[in-house]
Amino acid sequence: MGQKTHPRGFRLVVTKDWKSNWIADKDYSQLLQQDEEIRKYLHKTVGAAGIDDIMISRSINEIEITLKVARPGLVIGRGGAMIETIKKELDKLIGGKVRLNVQEVQNPNLSADLLAESIVGAIERRYPYKRAVSSAMKRAMDAGAQGIKIFVSGRLGGRRIARREKFIEGSVPTSTLDKDVQFSSKFARTKYGTLGVKVWVTQPEGEEE
Repeated sequence: MGQKTHPRGFRLVVTKDWKSNWIADKDYSQLLQQDEEIRKYLHKTVGAAGIDDIMISRSINEIEITLKVARPGLVIGRGGAMIETIKKELDKLIGGKVRLNVQEVQNPNLSADLLAESIVGAIERRYPYKRAVSSAMKRAMDAGAQGIKIFVSGRLGGRRIARREKFIEGSVPTSTLDKDVQFSSKFARTKYGTLGVKVWVTQPEGEEE
């Protein structure tokens, strides 16, 4: 039986940080659920902006959320109207004060999350999955990635029997810590069922997440 660990959990502290930074005792489960509700709300509200990461940290009086997106203008809105609306809704959602910081992703083509989202979107629009994967891999390598690996699994092309296809280019080390490897797992809903998409991207030397 194969033993596997999550690529991000494997690299925590070395090249990755926690997505939620806070300490709790009795209220741990409640705060964890709040974090999940915050992420679901942001993906539903501003998912079109291309969300790369959502970092949540807590202090005694407020929650600070750092939202990394490909298109920050969609989050901020005209004259900051959209971001103010989001802050008010989040305040109501958690019953506290929220500080929202929006950061632009410097190179979306090096983000495993954004590449996976693009593949999922193409598949759900009935675009051939091999062409969608090939396009994502080319964009990543052209952007300077040292390597990219993509798994697509399910009833590929509408076939009756589910299977998995693997695509890889360049170097993607999965058992070492000296490389910064981003990982993302997404699902595409099609008329034939759900397809799984997993993406690993080895970042360029000196590239910060």
